[in-house]
Amino acid sequence: MFAWFASLDPTVQALLAGLFTWSITAIGAAAVFWTSRVHRKLLDAMLGFSGGVMLAASYWSLLAPAIEIAEHGPLPAWLPPLIGFLLGGGVLWLFDRLLPHLHLGFPLEEAEGPKTSLRRAVLLVTAITLHNIPEGLAVGVAFGGIIAGSHSTSLSAAVALAIGIGLQNFPEGIAVAMPLRAEGMSRWKSFWYGQLSAAVEPVAAVLGASAVVMAAPILPYALSFAAGAMIYVVVEELIPEAHREGNVDLATVSLMLGFAVMMVLDVALG
Repeated sequence: MFAWFASLDPTVQALLAGLFTWSITAIGAAAVFWTSRVHRKLLDAMLGFSGGVMLAASYWSLLAPAIEIAEHGPLPAWLPPLIGFLLGGGVLWLFDRLLPHLHLGFPLEEAEGPKTSLRRAVLLVTAITLHNIPEGLAVGVAFGGIIAGSHSTSLSAAVALAIGIGLQNFPEGIAVAMPLRAEGMSRWKSFWYGQLSAAVEPVAAVLGASAVVMAAPILPYALSFAAGAMIYVVVEELIPEAHREGNVDLATVSLMLGFAVMMVLDVALG
């Protein structure tokens, strides 16, 4: 099976990986068919775990390979990763300002972005979709980066990243679907919105892989762009949400656990 996967074009590999991460979100969202609520402490633990996975992936799977590749280029090794990293965070900040959205656990009056009459469910899904764009890009550029021939951008490293993103997508699906169900939305609608939030990941993965395949020199910029975008999401969204109800220690320990799991995955498989 792995040999067959390795024989595929990097763009196809990225598409399949994106579909995998999307499917894990859908599996998490399907929990609404068995229960109607999730305990706040469990939700905060899951948000912390997701943040830890994303932080570890940002370094081991994205920034470290970007620096390694840039060392063989004409510019100072720190410059392409720095540019990409700041651009990634800057673009997510711009999306935050321009698109109306609502973070998990926040009341409707605390919706961010332009004022809108959109329903709470739509605002919630918009927020998680923004969160998922950098995840899809990260998976895509990791697979597209295989063409660079760097050890840090090997197929096994890209697979490790996809597995890590998938791991944190499972609680993410729960974290989106459960609050919608608790507010009285039907199980099917809660599941639909929960999985829909990750539908952008296969698209972003294909776009990221295609861009790198067509223009290999942008790889260090693309890798660090995805890292900057993911770290922005962790600091601006996941950590504040996990701390909102006072479960700071639990969220912190969960973040450490998520970081450790992603670190082991990347080092062992990558």
